[in-house]
Amino acid sequence: MENFFASCPRGLEPLLVEDLAAAGVTGCKPIPGGAHFTAGWATCYAINLHSRIATRILWRVAHAAYAKEDDIYRLALATAWPTWFGAERTIRVDVTAIKSPLKSLEFITLRIKDAVCDCFRGEGGKRPSVDTREPDVRIHGFLTADECTLYLDTSGAPLYQRGLRQKTVEAPLKENVAAGILRLSGWQPGTPLIDPMCGSGTFLLEAAQIALGIAPGAGRDFGFQRLRNFDLATWKDLLDTAMDAEKPAENAQIFGSDSSPVAVRAALANLDRAGLLPAVTLSSGDILDLRAPAPGGVMVANPPYGERLSEQDELAAFYPQLGSALKRNFAGWNCYLLSADTRLPKLMRLTPSKKTPLFNGALECRLYEFKMVAGSNRK
Repeated sequence: MENFFASCPRGLEPLLVEDLAAAGVTGCKPIPGGAHFTAGWATCYAINLHSRIATRILWRVAHAAYAKEDDIYRLALATAWPTWFGAERTIRVDVTAIKSPLKSLEFITLRIKDAVCDCFRGEGGKRPSVDTREPDVRIHGFLTADECTLYLDTSGAPLYQRGLRQKTVEAPLKENVAAGILRLSGWQPGTPLIDPMCGSGTFLLEAAQIALGIAPGAGRDFGFQRLRNFDLATWKDLLDTAMDAEKPAENAQIFGSDSSPVAVRAALANLDRAGLLPAVTLSSGDILDLRAPAPGGVMVANPPYGERLSEQDELAAFYPQLGSALKRNFAGWNCYLLSADTRLPKLMRLTPSKKTPLFNGALECRLYEFKMVAGSNRK
């Protein structure tokens, strides 16, 4: 059994724990931004393949107390890197810290990289090269006030990169945040779902994959495949089982719309490339004029939140119209809006039944739940 850390967007930790439990993990310890857990390699592969919420799965390879930079160098130098990957592999080192007294994380990053290379030199003379863009092996250092932990990244590129979205529009939503919102909404395949501001189609791609039983990692590769201990037979079994569970692409009552024809074209191209277009109905149009495609269902949207003052004024005029449109056209629907603009509910003149704090990247947002009661149900 090995020690791992799964990272995730802040606010989605309970859903991450559900993903780990689904892969057979017991007794994991959630903390803000992720969870520590112990598992075998087959479970590590399975979480990388199946978790919609995780960002990375990091394998803990070294841990010690430190007081100064040299202590971290010595810890990294004493770690058995050549056991896990060859000198022909390219590497990248990233360091994060909470309350570390050390002055420069860049210097620590350099010291860990030097230690890894010195370790290889000591073993056989050849050292790995650095590639910060697309490295074969990613090494992560994490510092607290007095302890350093070193990890090897089993994921490679972050797990929200499903390998599906080629065309993006402004401010795309991260795929694991979209998946988290779908789960928080309680949406299940078979229930009508609409994203009326679909952009390049992140919600639509996630929902279509869920509806068709497609594992989020089925179309990409992973960091663990470049480690010496990679077990190809175990991985192939997991992948074959996942592929066998996929359903053929067909209409799944998932609807997408956007006022921007460029965005609709991007969503169409992404869905088509992923083989998911038959599951989704796309249209172009303004959310204020949009009619509900069914008497009830789930709406998810990531409306714009302005950074400039002029945009703030535009949104202050738009939100009341949006509230009226939802009341008029989406009675009987549960609507979920993700926004960093805390004015949204008040300006929409709607009271959210739930507010969930979530982070999309570094941006702190709220997921607002509005239950649009059908006219006959009003008191």
